[in-house]
Amino acid sequence: MLTTIPSKTALTFENFLAQYGDEARYELIDGALIDLEPTGPHEKVAAFISRKLNFQIESLDLPLFIPHRCLIKLLGTDVAFRPDVIVLDERNLSQEPLWAKEPVITLSQSIPLVVEVVSTNWQNDYARKAEDYSLLGIPELWLVDYLGLGGRDYIGSPKQPTLSHYLLEPGTTRYRRQLLRGGDPIASPTFPHLQLTVDQIFRSSGIQ
Repeated sequence: MLTTIPSKTALTFENFLAQYGDEARYELIDGALIDLEPTGPHEKVAAFISRKLNFQIESLDLPLFIPHRCLIKLLGTDVAFRPDVIVLDERNLSQEPLWAKEPVITLSQSIPLVVEVVSTNWQNDYARKAEDYSLLGIPELWLVDYLGLGGRDYIGSPKQPTLSHYLLEPGTTRYRRQLLRGGDPIASPTFPHLQLTVDQIFRSSGIQ
């Protein structure tokens, strides 16, 4: 569940970072403070995905890592997303203007993959974040809707648990989307040796 916290004045990114940068349950969208309010099953899904991806990173000795806390800052805006899982390329961190002082990422070259576990305020995930991540140029995005919360325009009808796999079309800032369900495998260009099905992810919530 996501909650927008009312405020008389919009927060700048700098104020948000100073007040809430170390608190993992908050992010900033257009100056509005968003309380992510994660549930237990939501956290189990995110942890399961992190564990599977970390195994790939470790076993193949990839120059990637998954931070415990990280913000994606859209330059020129008062937007700071806090993904459920973000994979970073350590080779590009020297180019990040804020990283040396704060766990803040601004460049798409640093982010091969983002995973968002869909919450009750699913519009933020499907409409806002997917669009902003594509404009930023993040090459791969998973929207893990283990409860089938998204609108029918996004996950079809009848609504059912769905993993939306977004891949950036070469030379564009547009995503190509594939809807995955059941035993469908996830063909990730970031982790080409990954053997993981949608069902395995959904079962990790403990409520499937």
